[in-house]
Amino acid sequence: MVGQTSLLNRMVRAAKLDVDLYEEVEADTTANGQALAAVLIASLAAGIGSGIAGVRVEGGMWFLWGLLIGVSVSLAGWLIWALFAYWLGTTVFRGPETQATYGELMRTIGFSNSPRVLTFFVFVPGLGGILSFIVSAWALTAGVIAVRQALDFSTWRALGTCIVGWIIYVLLVFLVTGLVIGSRALF
Repeated sequence: MVGQTSLLNRMVRAAKLDVDLYEEVEADTTANGQALAAVLIASLAAGIGSGIAGVRVEGGMWFLWGLLIGVSVSLAGWLIWALFAYWLGTTVFRGPETQATYGELMRTIGFSNSPRVLTFFVFVPGLGGILSFIVSAWALTAGVIAVRQALDFSTWRALGTCIVGWIIYVLLVFLVTGLVIGSRALF
């Protein structure tokens, strides 16, 4: 029997948008490793699916690069996103009941990645794009719930935190990408 606090059980509950799960992992300071594992599993599934799709289009070497880049970006993205959500949620969007730590956001947001496991199937012709869109919307919904529960505030404040955080995150990604591409042009 799989226990209530097993990784698999928690990931399934997170994907089912179980509010109690997000409260549970928010309070469980021993769940940091499980949150990391949830992000890694989702990242590996997405990376493998994208890698298979890439092999069909680009050839064999794309698989390894896609997997390495996908996992690295997912891990960094998780930690940075949790930091943005923490900062925005405890300052700009802070509510009267808001009280949280970075670890609480890190755990809840880590588990909100659980639906992304299904992106393994993005390589399926005709299904990949649709599935990717559905899973992205699902993971965003899970992220809003994760932020709302960790920061103890309304859905509207959580949505605002996620939207503003996403805009900042995308701008940061564009900035870093521009710097990397710009530095490669110099050599």
